[in-house]
Amino acid sequence: MSRIWDVVVIGGGVAGGLAALDCARRGLNVLVVEKRSFPRWKVCGCCFNAQAQGVLEAVGQGDLMARCGAQPLQQLRIGFHGQAAALSLPGGWVLSRERFDQALLEAAAAAGATIRFQTRGQLGAACSATRSVRLTSAAGGLQEEVQARVVLVAAGLVNHCSPEHSSVETIATSRVGAGCVLPPTAHGYANNVIHMALGNGGYVGLVQREDGALNLAAAFDRSCVAAAGGAAGAARSVLMAAGFDLPADLMAGQWQLTPALTRRPPAVAGSRCLLIGDAAGYVEPFTGEGMAWALTAGAAAAPFVVEGLADWSPDLERRWLQTLESLVVRRQRVCRALATVLQRPLLTSGLFSLCRVWPRLPERIVRRVNRVQVPPAEIG
Repeated sequence: MSRIWDVVVIGGGVAGGLAALDCARRGLNVLVVEKRSFPRWKVCGCCFNAQAQGVLEAVGQGDLMARCGAQPLQQLRIGFHGQAAALSLPGGWVLSRERFDQALLEAAAAAGATIRFQTRGQLGAACSATRSVRLTSAAGGLQEEVQARVVLVAAGLVNHCSPEHSSVETIATSRVGAGCVLPPTAHGYANNVIHMALGNGGYVGLVQREDGALNLAAAFDRSCVAAAGGAAGAARSVLMAAGFDLPADLMAGQWQLTPALTRRPPAVAGSRCLLIGDAAGYVEPFTGEGMAWALTAGAAAAPFVVEGLADWSPDLERRWLQTLESLVVRRQRVCRALATVLQRPLLTSGLFSLCRVWPRLPERIVRRVNRVQVPPAEIG
């Protein structure tokens, strides 16, 4: 492990796995370090939109969803104050993170990448040609140091591996994420549908996974979680207010919480280092946008890595920021505006009425967010 790697990817999730795959298929020596063991579950809506599918096709993984048994999405059902509205939602998929992330890393390994689980990566010093990465194994805490010509940081919402980028800016009103998975026998929710319950303290998305289990992913005001005695109570409150049936094991589910969802790091690039995926900034998603943002950033990274191997420069860092702005941040603004609306009961009521009376308008917004924009295979 003392060799010099072309690329070290810190984090084996959606963005890191896709970037590792794309770099490996270009013939680069790639090392991926992931702090957890796979397969693993994490708080996520596990929905993929048309943009996500378009990016997978661009890197030769267009059949990954079908290979893993993903279920197609057809409809978005919104509940608010006991009433429901249905919107068409074509071109999406539902696939558990356990299967998707594992399949992505397996594809990266097949392309030549080296994968190390239960290993933390920490950025070290940079020189003119490489940057050091300190690796710590979960088994015994053994440490070693490797050199990388380029480091991709895909460490998720909370980035502790890159000190100069860890001081993120969070929005004071940002909601926190929460989620759990309930067994197939615990619910009666139809498949191929995202069920979205809206309430004054947040919203809860429910979708049936490919294995029949019910995945719940929510965004709550901190005050809502505190008043309800935890995430399960907050979900129960929102579901009841929306008029949705309560899954049988809702209160007994193993709920997990995330930090504030809407956040932005001080910089998305540094000396021989690029931030990708959630580490580069995040906004509350609704119908699979979060997965698409991560995949898009992962696919955009490889051309910059190739250029940076030969000549790293401040101009490259500046262009990476511009690329993320063009491919990801502009899309995030739509969700950020929607998140702002959903924190205001009167605006939420007006938007819901619009969905019921004139569904074509929100469907047009969904199509815009789903619009496929594949990162270029080369830059310059």
